[in-house]
Amino acid sequence: MIKSRLPLSALAIAALSAIVPVTAYAEGLGGEVNYGRADGHWGTEIGAGYALDMAGFSLTPGAGVYLRDGDTKLYGRVEAAYHIPLSATIGAGVRFSGDNTRPYATLAMPIIPKLRAKANVGPKYYAVGLTLGY
Repeated sequence: MIKSRLPLSALAIAALSAIVPVTAYAEGLGGEVNYGRADGHWGTEIGAGYALDMAGFSLTPGAGVYLRDGDTKLYGRVEAAYHIPLSATIGAGVRFSGDNTRPYATLAMPIIPKLRAKANVGPKYYAVGLTLGY
């Protein structure tokens, strides 16, 4: 009886997948460590985010801590980017920290799968570092 249901179930799944379009997208958690200048001070950003990817484009909200001069500040960010296959990721973002909101451009180059060197540049904000995941 179980053997007779198995082919019927496989047929139903195949028919359903043919009827319902499958959208190619991926999502993922990632982290990054950057060193740069923000809020008028040099320091280290340690953060995490969650990438929502679709057809080469991504939207990545994230948050972290900014360690500077023995002090810690929280920050948030949102990035929108385009992934050029087997090459760079380019995009733009906005960083929120205290009363400061800083727009920036971002560029990331793959080192090995899931590890990229990254740079952010904007008015009164710039940083370089590594991103793992996404």
